[in-house]
Amino acid sequence: QVQLVESGGGLVQPGGSLRLSCAVSGFNYEYYYIGWFRQAPGKEREGVSCISSKRDGSGKYDADSVKGRFSISRDIEKNSVYLQMNNLKPEDTGVYYCAADRVTDVRSMCEMIGPEPDYWGQGTQVTVSS
Repeated sequence: QVQLVESGGGLVQPGGSLRLSCAVSGFNYEYYYIGWFRQAPGKEREGVSCISSKRDGSGKYDADSVKGRFSISRDIEKNSVYLQMNNLKPEDTGVYYCAADRVTDVRSMCEMIGPEPDYWGQGTQVTVSS
């Protein structure tokens, strides 16, 4: 059974940091691209940061809105993917989801070009507010 479970969300002040975790199980995620997506109230879901499979070199892509502030990484041994978020802003508030898919282009995955990823987690809430 495929599972992606996010954790690490919470309430943080502007300028603060959070580290989100996505634990994956039920499939050999070394061959999958993993992405972090978010959805703010009243807005469409958008890609944040994505990483290609280990087989494809673990290339990364970050949305312009988070470039230089967020960083995605993966730990193959722990079957986990992380999103380090620094210098958080109120506009980063939303539900953050991790997703997995067998695609071939990390930018397309993150810009949500084409079908949505096959597998999704349940999401974790991030609120940036003073």
